[in-house]
Amino acid sequence: MTPRKGRKHAGEAATDTASAAAPAPKLLIAAPIAVRWRDLDAFNHVNNSTYLTYLEEARLQWLRQVPGPWFDAHAMPLQAAAEVNYRRPIEWPAQIVVQLYCERLGNSSLTLAHRIVDATDADRLYCDGRVVMVWADPENGRPVTLPQAIRAACG
Repeated sequence: MTPRKGRKHAGEAATDTASAAAPAPKLLIAAPIAVRWRDLDAFNHVNNSTYLTYLEEARLQWLRQVPGPWFDAHAMPLQAAAEVNYRRPIEWPAQIVVQLYCERLGNSSLTLAHRIVDATDADRLYCDGRVVMVWADPENGRPVTLPQAIRAACG
């Protein structure tokens, strides 16, 4: 699965002309990550919950590179949803790359498509999906306008 534009479900092919002609989502970062021994579960592969940690690490690497303020006392990013499609197990030792793509910008939200691939073979796909981040006021939890720095970084 490659990152896509629109709201189709995982595995659903784009069939209409508008979807087929839509520009590819913008690659924001390709974050290298070393798989650690402690990431493994009893089945000797990376535990499913650790994939979310890898995605979080890649998001933070990207956010640190965003020029301009992407949070303040009245606007903090929160993870609102996560879709993780496990394609094959990651076994130790491994070097992986988390690719993050800007899939959609909303008024207060950002949808990031992701792919976790092997560092030496980008065609070896371990996982794909998307995460929705919502910027909210930490005082009341209400959504706030997406920071301009995030819009610019995704544009």
